[in-house]
Amino acid sequence: MLKFFRKIRAEMLNDHGSSSPAVRMRKYLLYALGEIVLVVIGILIALSINNANQNSIIREKEQTYLAGLLYEFQTSKTKLDNLIEVNRQNYEGAKKLLVTMDNSAPEMNEEELNILLFNSLVFDVAYNPNNSLLQEMMNSGSLKDISNPRLRTFLTSWDSFIGKIRIQEAELRQQRQDIVDLFRIGNGSIRTILDQANVTPDMLGIPKSNDVKSNMEILRSQEFENNMLLFILTSISTEKEHYEPLSQRIAEILDLLESEIKK
Repeated sequence: MLKFFRKIRAEMLNDHGSSSPAVRMRKYLLYALGEIVLVVIGILIALSINNANQNSIIREKEQTYLAGLLYEFQTSKTKLDNLIEVNRQNYEGAKKLLVTMDNSAPEMNEEELNILLFNSLVFDVAYNPNNSLLQEMMNSGSLKDISNPRLRTFLTSWDSFIGKIRIQEAELRQQRQDIVDLFRIGNGSIRTILDQANVTPDMLGIPKSNDVKSNMEILRSQEFENNMLLFILTSISTEKEHYEPLSQRIAEILDLLESEIKK
């Protein structure tokens, strides 16, 4: 095309005096139009190359984000799996205590009771996912670089999903605290629980008390039974209605991340 328009220009210069003004004008207009077309084509090619380069940069950036998110959500899944086990240990221990309160059940000795109380109530349940990269992407607006719309939707709604779990965990924490308060401000002995779970000598460096105050009376407390039932119900609800759906969501996110990462 360049050769074609150069030829027209050469002809215009060579026959400046031989052609009529109308012919020369047509050739000039054709030449000018050709120059404009070439400029436009050049601009379009430059824009196309620039867009291709920009898209390449964005895709490379996306791959970096995807790899980082994959690691974060794998770690978060491990944390959740461990937390589900802790929560299950808590409410299974609480269920054993309630069974013991039945008059027809075999009696539990003092040490068994206090170790079971410790194992059921000492571990707080709070999910703390690894979200530093995701938060950075949200704050910087980089979530728009995630090309998969379903994955982008899951990531955008992640904070809202976790917020609902925080509310449930706060309720569970309160139920647990209500039981602990029966020992803290009631007639029960926290010292006996810690002594017989070997916490005072092993963790606190305090010798066990020689004056052992029994906690067996707690098994005849209606308030303790009521609080334990609420604690068990809230713990199971936390697992079934919150942690299990969260586990499923993380599994979906991991599948999407793995499918989007270049092998």
